[in-house]
Amino acid sequence: MNSGTSGRDTPGTVDFGYEQVPVAEKAARVRGVFDSVAGRYDLMNDLMSGGLHRLWKRFALSQTGLRPGMRALDVAAGTCDLGAGLARQVGRDGLVVVSDINREMLARGRDRLLDQGVAGNVHFVIADAERLPFPDAGFDCVTIAFGLRNVTDKPAALASMRRALRPGGRLLVLEFSRPRGEALRTAYDAYSFNVLPALGRMVADDEASYRYLAESIRMHPDQETLAAMMKDAGLEGVRFHNLAGGIVALHVGCVY
Repeated sequence: MNSGTSGRDTPGTVDFGYEQVPVAEKAARVRGVFDSVAGRYDLMNDLMSGGLHRLWKRFALSQTGLRPGMRALDVAAGTCDLGAGLARQVGRDGLVVVSDINREMLARGRDRLLDQGVAGNVHFVIADAERLPFPDAGFDCVTIAFGLRNVTDKPAALASMRRALRPGGRLLVLEFSRPRGEALRTAYDAYSFNVLPALGRMVADDEASYRYLAESIRMHPDQETLAAMMKDAGLEGVRFHNLAGGIVALHVGCVY
């Protein structure tokens, strides 16, 4: 697997699923995917994972190290599943900033948090993960869940998130990864390239977007490669936890 910025990429291009596109076009193409799927995003997450995504996010929240009064940033926040949990962890005296490059997704996330009564300690910001508009060392924890694989320049995003962390802070990257074991990989491939697009067609009326999502997972760095990228970005004590046999991995890195 490559990082989305090397390997099979040719000069001036980057992967968009299995397709190579000009670097300048990827962000707009990704935005188009999420504009298309926003209305059914939460339902599709439950259907695609059998509800397991909730357990994966719960595990990520257990690793934040956050306490009441602290500050957290959730990047590529989408519909704010993690944002809600972070807000509960930091409490009324803390602050959570949820950011996303996609206005439609962030609007749906804001509405969900309001429906849950989460307000007052959460701010919403339209922001590019590669160029986060926040001061250095402003947060005790930065999270990104199922968003890094859609970023054009992953090393730039990791460096930007690391810059935003205070000493003692943690970066958590929850993302699809490489299943361990040939049998699991074969079954997962069959599911990803047959069931997921069919679900997208039937439920969201958008087969192409879900085929892209399956392809983007295959183009994302594997566990060891992502860990090395996080170290290159200046994070220390990097470790990862395989979930669901490595279908998903949580990477954790610290600033000392």
